[in-house]
Amino acid sequence: MSLTEPPSEPERNRRSTLQAILPYTTVALIVVVLYVAWTFYSRHESNRNAEAAIEAKKAEARKEAVERIFGSGAVGFSTFSVDSGTLKRGETTELCYGVVNAQTVKIDPTIEAAKPSYHHCIEIAPKKTTTYTISAADGKGNTKTESLTVQVK
Repeated sequence: MSLTEPPSEPERNRRSTLQAILPYTTVALIVVVLYVAWTFYSRHESNRNAEAAIEAKKAEARKEAVERIFGSGAVGFSTFSVDSGTLKRGETTELCYGVVNAQTVKIDPTIEAAKPSYHHCIEIAPKKTTTYTISAADGKGNTKTESLTVQVK
């Protein structure tokens, strides 16, 4: 077929069929592209929202920890415990303590010079059942005391 000859009947029908469905396929293609784009965008937004929620929970947990530890300004114990409350004669365990808002700390019976610390552990080996008492004081005369007993069998 040359450029000057008119198209034959089958070619004309094929072109007119393609021309007839071309707008519909274009619209369908646009709809598919928009759907895929929306899917990716909505997943991206969901991920961003989930990450923001996780960060908000972490920030709230940090805020609660700071408030619990430092918020009231009062002397407090973050921990006072032993690894094992019952020992056999000659065994050792760790006594751990943590104090907040204290200037002085004393453990009775004296194990070592106690110091104000958020978390400090001391290895102990009591020869008999012993009750340990920790006392903490701030500079204003406020004190707090706790006790625990380690049994030796």
